[in-house]
Amino acid sequence: MERNDAAEDRRKDERPNPFERFVDAANQTVSRAPFFGVILVALVAWAVSKPLWASTTKWELALHTGSSILSLLLLVLLENAGRRSEEAAQEKLNVIAEALSDLMSHHARDSDELRDSVEKLREAVGLEERH
Repeated sequence: MERNDAAEDRRKDERPNPFERFVDAANQTVSRAPFFGVILVALVAWAVSKPLWASTTKWELALHTGSSILSLLLLVLLENAGRRSEEAAQEKLNVIAEALSDLMSHHARDSDELRDSVEKLREAVGLEERH
C-alpha cells in the first residue's frame, strides 16, 4: 500500500522535540503511585512546619501558592500528553481506514455497490483531505 504525501510528511516529523520528551517524562512520573507518595510527604512536611512560620496566613499562603503553580503546570503537561495521544490514535485509525479503502477499491472493479461504499468511506473519513 502506498502512503499519501501527508502521511509521508508526518513520518518525517516523528522524532519528538525536547518539550515533547519532557512532557513524556513528566507524564510517566506523575501518573505513577510514587508521585502520589511524594505529594503526601510534601503535605505532611507542610503541616508539621506550622510552628516554624511566624504567621498562620503566610503558612497557608505558601501551600496555596505552591499547589496552584503545581496544578497549573501539571494540567498543561498532561493536556499536552493527552492531545498527542489522541493524535496518535487518530493517525492509526486513518491508516486503517486508508488500508480498508484501498482494499475495497481493489475489489470494487467488479461491483458498483462496493465502489459506492468506497466513496462513502473516503468521504466520511476525509482521506483525500488528511494532513
